[in-house]
Amino acid sequence: MTQKLSVLPFLALIVITGLAFWMSTTPPGAIITEGINNGDVAWMLTSSALVLIMTPGLALFYGGMVNPKNVISTMLQSFVCMGVMSVLWVVIGFSLAFGDPLLSTSSGSFLGNPMSFFMFNGVLEGKPWSMAPTIPLILFAFFQLKFAVITPALITGSFSERIKFTSYVLFICLFSIFIYAPIAHWTWHPEGFLFKMGVLDFAGGTVVHISAGCAALAAAIYLGKRKGENQHPTPANIPFVLLGTGLLWFGWFGFNAGSAVGAGALAASAFATTNTAAAAAALAWIFFDAARGKKPSALGFAIGAVVGLVAITPAAGFVSIPSSIVIGSVASIISNLVVSWRARTGLDDTLDVFPCHGVGGMVGMVFTGIFATGMVNSMVTAEGALGDGLIFGNTALFFAHIKALLIVVGFSFGGSYLLLIITNLISPLRVSDEEEKIGLDISQHEEKMLINTLLTKEGIVK
Repeated sequence: MTQKLSVLPFLALIVITGLAFWMSTTPPGAIITEGINNGDVAWMLTSSALVLIMTPGLALFYGGMVNPKNVISTMLQSFVCMGVMSVLWVVIGFSLAFGDPLLSTSSGSFLGNPMSFFMFNGVLEGKPWSMAPTIPLILFAFFQLKFAVITPALITGSFSERIKFTSYVLFICLFSIFIYAPIAHWTWHPEGFLFKMGVLDFAGGTVVHISAGCAALAAAIYLGKRKGENQHPTPANIPFVLLGTGLLWFGWFGFNAGSAVGAGALAASAFATTNTAAAAAALAWIFFDAARGKKPSALGFAIGAVVGLVAITPAAGFVSIPSSIVIGSVASIISNLVVSWRARTGLDDTLDVFPCHGVGGMVGMVFTGIFATGMVNSMVTAEGALGDGLIFGNTALFFAHIKALLIVVGFSFGGSYLLLIITNLISPLRVSDEEEKIGLDISQHEEKMLINTLLTKEGIVK
């Protein structure tokens, strides 16, 4: 049975390849150049590359924190997203997120038509996206692809060291189709119901981090604890974590500043708030640890920086630079406390994805409703918008964000839990006790780091 299931991914790729061959018989039209700004194109090409490098950065960040016998498997779970999501996005993902509204009510749309850009039909020669009129549609589609790549990769930290690789691949496909794409449509499509509600998410605090964080919580609950000594492993390689943090910080400038979809003052403002929030959060984490009697650690600085980057993501292009200090610092302290609370419970969220990404995204979303101002981004106070945030005396935006927060948390957690059940029925999610004991690097991939071989000879790793 297991062997039969392992053939399915290959057969699926063969089917997709056959469809691509069939559709290749119709040549695309010419790329639209009217109204395209070359400076914006150059910045968005750069931003797309910056966002992509975040996934290898995440692989190093996660890989450095797990048991040495699970480093390769943990890193591969991030890298494989670059392959799986890239193909899935071309086939159907972009259509579901940004296609013509399919399920609509008077409140707005809930999903894109899967046939709008099926197999990227019409994307190469399509008109520029309405919210990004100065860059080709193909560039906007591939910029958005990079967000679809890293979102499921973020979830992997919650079930590291105990998930079967083939089952994981199935789950991230289901998550991308049924959780990520709908939330992206709700939030970023002009007809999406959260967009029409007035919800602001500049670069994915809601779409990426809350959805991934809540899915991570569902996965940690559903898969249960790791076995024995694996529950509290010594991090394999702190320098990996620091290198991953550097790549994430670097790539996040494309993540946030690129979400201005153009090279201009708004991109510069988002660039500045991103760096400031990350710096404030990193310092807040280690200073808060020191105030509680702990030693400031490299791991703490790295985690704090990432929490700050997460929290500023929804607000980056809507708030001032001083506000970004508040967002980064407060999010860092709250996430630190949630991490401490999680450690005292029976919840085995391996790398604290929910406390850092889920909670960090929630804090950022709430603070966007507090600090957003039309002085930074005219979209906040445009006709039909809800106006400035709570700190400026307006309550509409703040309460819209609270309502949206509850909707997204409920949908992403409940939906992900259901998808985990479905995945487990098709292909068991957990590895066996023996496979977990010897490590996923060997049991899932038959690969081992050289350092593990040397440590085995010395009797350090069994």
